[in-house]
Amino acid sequence: MTEQQPSNGGKLDAANPYFLHHSIIQNGARFKPLNGDNYSTWCRAMTISLNAKSKLGFIDGTTTMPSPCRQTRRTCFVEKCNDMILSWILNSLSQTLRRCHFSTTAQEVWEDLRDRFSQSNAPRIFQIERDIACLTQDQMTVAAYYTRLKKLWDELGSYNDTVCSCGADHKRRRLMQFLMGLNESYNAIRGRFC
Repeated sequence: MTEQQPSNGGKLDAANPYFLHHSIIQNGARFKPLNGDNYSTWCRAMTISLNAKSKLGFIDGTTTMPSPCRQTRRTCFVEKCNDMILSWILNSLSQTLRRCHFSTTAQEVWEDLRDRFSQSNAPRIFQIERDIACLTQDQMTVAAYYTRLKKLWDELGSYNDTVCSCGADHKRRRLMQFLMGLNESYNAIRGRFC
């Protein structure tokens, strides 16, 4: 990786991956901790958070750690950023998972978590599909029912490598799922589409 030189008189700007501002440090990732069952949701939230802070390169390998024999000012920035991201990741894990990580780079921990928890999506996909199939409006308003269904569809869509979400068939399937769960009082509306 080439050494990045700040273009503004030696100061790093917010888009630079080595930029550390007190608001970035204080406002790390805030979302439901990874517990092993929610890897897909956790991974997406963490990726969005790191990307917003221009720190995604520390976990995807595009921002590399310098060799230990070359101590420069840049090395200090890299190490501080890595340590900050590592602390964000570790603090976003459940207590049980947090105790098992002794890696020194954020990328190593990220890859370890991916290897351990991204493998078993099939049971969660099955659960989501079943929840969608069994969901009915019952006492909910139409808006609340649709919101719950949409949340399930969105989570199912996050497993995009195993679930097809393309074309008119996909839209029609979602419409049918929505209509099947409506209360009987909506039969007239349901009849227009079926």
